Amino acid sequence: MTFVLTSPAFTEGQIMPQAQVYNGMGQSGGNLSPALFWKGAPEGTKSFVVTVYDPDAPTGSGWWHWVVANIPADVTSLPEGAGSGKGGLPPAAAQVRTDFGVPGYGGAAPPPGKPHRYIFRVDALDIPVIDVSEQTSAAAVGFYVHHHTLGHATLTALYGGE
Repeated sequence: MTFVLTSPAFTEGQIMPQAQVYNGMGQSGGNLSPALFWKGAPEGTKSFVVTVYDPDAPTGSGWWHWVVANIPADVTSLPEGAGSGKGGLPPAAAQVRTDFGVPGYGGAAPPPGKPHRYIFRVDALDIPVIDVSEQTSAAAVGFYVHHHTLGHATLTALYGGE
């Protein structure tokens, strides 16, 4: 079975709905993390990490919008708003600091210009827990993910271009 990530909010390559757009920095969205569903994780998966990354941000290193680690292997979905303080994250899950400077979901907020890609990704890890706190950087989580990923699935939305 192929490892697949889906959302009822959008499909691959579609425009991100306003509900998932940042509320601030010139944007007027709902800033809600979308509901996410995944299936087909590799055998031996012991936990998941969910991230949202904008590789088109004009920073030279992209922009991390959401990082959630330590999602138990028996969890295969997150409800809308789970990363926005609306509940639904598993108790063991840990949101870490994004490029907004705080943990939790930060929606799309590109500067004017061409649309940006927002890559939602779930990684299946071969370890049950990574040692993180709310102040851990996305890069540090990426280090663990790089060394412990059994497989990953992505879903990309677009936003911007005004």
